[in-house]
Amino acid sequence: MKIRKWFVIALGAYVGFVLIFETIFLGYLQPTFDRRGIPTLNIITQNSIGKLSKRRLAWFQSSEGHIYVSAHHWTRGWYNELLENPQVQVEIGNTVSPRTAITIHGEEYDKISTEYSIPLIVRLLMGFPPKRDIVRLEPT
Repeated sequence: MKIRKWFVIALGAYVGFVLIFETIFLGYLQPTFDRRGIPTLNIITQNSIGKLSKRRLAWFQSSEGHIYVSAHHWTRGWYNELLENPQVQVEIGNTVSPRTAITIHGEEYDKISTEYSIPLIVRLLMGFPPKRDIVRLEPT
């Protein structure tokens, strides 16, 4: 009985940690990881009633020069807005540019998700989120 009790307590603590990490640390505080070698950008999306939202995301660049972002968290409101309206603004450093967001599939998805896999420790911190979606941000 004690093992079961401790398992439930540990599971509850882990779920609480993931909720705090995802909502407060990543969602509300939106830290930058540039100093740790993970470049970040700001993406500005627009919802169905025209409200703009700005979100900081990690990004990566393929060998072909394409810029990608990944929706791989439980919270992904920015991604849902992007699906509704793929015309976004992207801010990298001091440069803002209009982009078209294209969700990738098939061979391109396989190649990029393999090249830029999510480490186990990161998936653990995020509570093993659902399968990620990857978006290519094309200049318009």
